[in-house]
Amino acid sequence: MVRRQDAESRPWLAVPRGIAVWLRPLIGPLVDEVIAEIGSQVPEFDRPEDEVFGQQRRLAVEAALRQFVDLLENPRAPWESIASVYRAIGAWEAAQGRSLDALQRSLRVGARLAWRRIAEQCDSPDVLGPLAEAIFVFLDEIAAAASEGYLKAIGRAAGEVERRRRRLLGLLLSDPPASPEEVAEVARMAGWALPRTVAGVALLERKPDQFTPLTLPPDVLVDTDCPQPYLLLPDPDGPGRSRILAAIDVDWITAVGPTVPLRGAANSLRWAREALTLARRGIIPRDGLIRCSDHEATIVVFRDEGFIQNVAANRLAPLEALRPGQRERLAETLLACLQRGFNANEAAERLHIHPQTVRYRLRQLEELFGERLYDTDRQLALEMALHAWLALARARET
Repeated sequence: MVRRQDAESRPWLAVPRGIAVWLRPLIGPLVDEVIAEIGSQVPEFDRPEDEVFGQQRRLAVEAALRQFVDLLENPRAPWESIASVYRAIGAWEAAQGRSLDALQRSLRVGARLAWRRIAEQCDSPDVLGPLAEAIFVFLDEIAAAASEGYLKAIGRAAGEVERRRRRLLGLLLSDPPASPEEVAEVARMAGWALPRTVAGVALLERKPDQFTPLTLPPDVLVDTDCPQPYLLLPDPDGPGRSRILAAIDVDWITAVGPTVPLRGAANSLRWAREALTLARRGIIPRDGLIRCSDHEATIVVFRDEGFIQNVAANRLAPLEALRPGQRERLAETLLACLQRGFNANEAAERLHIHPQTVRYRLRQLEELFGERLYDTDRQLALEMALHAWLALARARET
């Protein structure tokens, strides 16, 4: 903290020099009285059973009174030596988990009491005016220094927790997985309760030129600074988890991997990223929350896209001679029939058309494919090829 060196910011320059000699004997009795007053006015600082805290409090009160008197005696002394003490006090309070408000109130209580006792023993307006100004500017300055130390300590602590959570993410997603003992230790240091199940969630900003920060519960581990932003969601099937994902999906395209045990976190995230990639290409819908469980067949088929395209070229060659519209209608009908065991009524219900239309198209397919259409050894490969072929066709249309 850089302080101004003018008279307004250093009002102790206006206090008569001899006052310091007069005030110094008052420090000892005043320390006890200030401590008692703070204890009665600030409940957080009333801890008679805590000897270490009591010692620290006494040192702080005595230091404040002595430094103020020293400043009156040598008003041009460097301020940094004083400010550093209160930055350290502020950092200590942060480390102990106490509030900044309690610290600031204790400083004000001590300053008011000190002023009252000094005023009771001095009746000179020429002294009391400058002295009052000096006390309360000194209070403001040390309060600001304490606040600075407190906030820096809080920031460092938050940064350390964040580093530990990033390290934890790295361990959970490592391949091969880290040992359970190492994960448990880092999770403890990061303040993260180990869940039974997790899901990896891949993220893509809907508006890349307008970053939207995520507001998440503290148990959700997240990294939005990496090239492929993601988060790890504990207990993904638990109550309220769907609402978290729905809120994220407003500003981020969100692909949710399968629910897995903790050691399977990397696999869940890999599936989520594959789903997100397919959504970006238009192969699976991207207008709502993308759940891998809703697109398992598509994700599996596109794990080796070159191979499946080769299968499609061989298995679906008879369709290539048709017009594009007719080709896609017959492909959709064939896929529905394969999925419904060639039951025309069930295939028609799936396609939202009349069963007679399905039967008519099946006759066309029989003419194109012949006996191969009902070869059970080929049906799985044919179904996979149709699934991929139709997904790519829809992607080209978007």
